[in-house]
Amino acid sequence: MAGRPEKHLPLIRFTLLCLKMVISSKTAPEIPTIDQAYSKISNSITVEWTTVPGATSYLLTAEDGDTTIETTVANSPGTVTGLKAATLYQITIRSVSASGRSPASPPKQAKTVLAAPILEVSSPSPDSILVSWDAVYMAIGFSVSVMQANGLGRIWKENTTNTSLTFSSLDAGTLYTIKAYAWNANGIPGDDSTRNQRTIACAPGRVMIQEEPPGHLSVAWSNVELGDYYVAFVKSDDGLEVHCNTSLTQCNFLSECGFTYFISVFAYNKAGQSPLGDVFNYTTAPCCPSDISPVLVSSDRVEIAWSPVRGAELYETKAIAGYSVVACNDTAPACTLSALDCDTKYNVTVYSFSEVRGSNLSCSSHFITTAPCSPEIKNISKDAFSMINVHWRSTNEGATYTVTAQGKKGLFRCSSTGETCRMGGLPCGSVFSVTAVAETQAGKSLPSYSVPLETVPCCPAGLTAAQVTQSIINVSWTIGAVAQTYVTVLESYIGQSKCHTHQNHCLLGCIACGINYTVALKAISPTGLTADCAYQSYSSSVCCPLGVKLYRLGPNGIRIYWQASRGSANYSTDLYGSKGIFTCAPHTGLSFCDITNIPCGDVYTVMVSPVAETGLKLTFCPKKIYSVTCSGSTLGMVIYRGKRNDTVSPR
Repeated sequence: MAGRPEKHLPLIRFTLLCLKMVISSKTAPEIPTIDQAYSKISNSITVEWTTVPGATSYLLTAEDGDTTIETTVANSPGTVTGLKAATLYQITIRSVSASGRSPASPPKQAKTVLAAPILEVSSPSPDSILVSWDAVYMAIGFSVSVMQANGLGRIWKENTTNTSLTFSSLDAGTLYTIKAYAWNANGIPGDDSTRNQRTIACAPGRVMIQEEPPGHLSVAWSNVELGDYYVAFVKSDDGLEVHCNTSLTQCNFLSECGFTYFISVFAYNKAGQSPLGDVFNYTTAPCCPSDISPVLVSSDRVEIAWSPVRGAELYETKAIAGYSVVACNDTAPACTLSALDCDTKYNVTVYSFSEVRGSNLSCSSHFITTAPCSPEIKNISKDAFSMINVHWRSTNEGATYTVTAQGKKGLFRCSSTGETCRMGGLPCGSVFSVTAVAETQAGKSLPSYSVPLETVPCCPAGLTAAQVTQSIINVSWTIGAVAQTYVTVLESYIGQSKCHTHQNHCLLGCIACGINYTVALKAISPTGLTADCAYQSYSSSVCCPLGVKLYRLGPNGIRIYWQASRGSANYSTDLYGSKGIFTCAPHTGLSFCDITNIPCGDVYTVMVSPVAETGLKLTFCPKKIYSVTCSGSTLGMVIYRGKRNDTVSPR
């Protein structure tokens, strides 16, 4: 058999054929062949192939080296999904039947297209749309188109390598459709992205701002087409912001003085907020000073001060009284109003001023009354009670006046609500300066012009009167303050004796004896003011006796005889000799007296003197000299020797 193999070949072929037929009837279908593979969507690849007889389905496989994704499809073409964009894949296919599945077909490469850009769309103005996106992997360019959503009108299309585009000259308030896609280096477009965006409404125009009344800010604007509602923002310069949301075209806000407000109005619709229009600023009037207080008030001047207020660049102060207006301007919160009328009520107003808004004319006024006018002293008089009366003239209303007399010896005052007051107790011999001051609730006036006041000189003390002779009296006193001269007057029913001297004594003559006198003394100042100082009674002495004679009474006695003067008086007789002094006093009513035991042969001086009620003997009566001899006779001889002009001091 080994040598004859040829005769068995036909049998072997037949057997193999039969075996092949048996095997073929039980294995998978044929391997399909891929015609093409391509990508139209970034997450899938579509595969086309020729169908295989007996295949009931096909298994598509995509591999990128990292992942494998399989998809079973019924017929060609089939799509593998869940892929990564812009990625190269190896695509294979297997036919599947009840008997199994075929081996994988030869691979075919296909790359997914670029991913769609993720769009951000906004409308920055009523006629524009801004489109922006992030970079797309493997993209080198982008294509963006804009058209009205209703399909009407033109189409705007732009290619760019940037990641944003602005389309302008659009219609306000219109809904647009925006489509964009990226392409790769081969110019193959990727997935597209579609968004709708409405252009917005225009910013409100013709914005009007009013502040009426003060403290209330009204903002109004024109109606905006396609605007659904509005929001007005008001921001003060201190950073505080408020807003108003309304479907109307006006908003009202509370405002404060001295602020600058920045105002903007936006319109809103479904597309969002309108662009920012003009930003307006409105400055309210500066605040009014409220704590105005007078710092100093005088008769012709008022100083006032206040706290600085917000918004004020300048202050204008006005004081009005009738037709009189006094004003001052200053940047400082203080003012001195001068040249005012005294004792006058002024309506004082402080206005705040700013360059932008001008003066705030709503500031309230304050009443300030100037201090009273200075009184004018008309005269100063002295009444019978040594009170000083001061008279003045003034036009003040409701004022109290204080008169002051000031000098080296003290300060004296009197007060009155009228036009005169009395002042007592001023020391004599003094010079004072007298002024008057008026005072009201508004303050004190300036002192009046001073008027000098001189009080009468002080009266001297210790006035004494002594009779020097029968017809002369010496009046003496101590020197008084300020007095320059003195006048002494001795007066009785029979006449007057007067003496004017600058010394402290005065001799008054022609005095009648035995008369009651009144002694008056006046002190006179250098300016002629006279003080009536003293009134004193004085009785002049009894007249000296006349006809004095001596008669011898025995060897050692003498009788002295005289002729008594008018009126009753007591007398005293004195004999002065070398051997002694001999005195005798007669009984009342007698005009002689006897002296016994007088030595003869001596010369005697004889004086008969009246005796005052005080017992004092007057020594101014004339003296006579007699010689008494010793002749042995009982009568003897008394020889008259003459008179003596000298006097002997009384004992």
